Amino acid sequence: QVQLVESGGGLVQAGGSLRLSCVASGRTFSIYSMGWFRQAPGTEREFVAAISWSGGSTNYADSVKDRFTISRDIAKNTVYLQMNSLKPEDTAVYYCAARTRRFISTMRNDYSDWGQGTQVTVSS
Repeated sequence: QVQLVESGGGLVQAGGSLRLSCVASGRTFSIYSMGWFRQAPGTEREFVAAISWSGGSTNYADSVKDRFTISRDIAKNTVYLQMNSLKPEDTAVYYCAARTRRFISTMRNDYSDWGQGTQVTVSS
């Protein structure tokens, strides 16, 4: 099993930036890819971005493309989500997730391990 701990959330004004971090521990050798998802009140958890652990391949939701950047530091077992030009509709709890099977995925059910989430609030 992989344990994930997110940090970096907070309150920011529209147009501002935040960087989320997710540190992995445990069976990190089994990670194939990592993803970020978010969930606003009353909505389902949705895909934001994903990255392969070894090769750096990435995938983004259309709503965040060109504003968010996912990256990873293998030596630190950490994945990041740099969020720029934030909008009020980006307000949500952001979750980090790990996938241990091949190929990066945008599907929530394809990820086996999840962090506890970090709140991001964007004020208008």
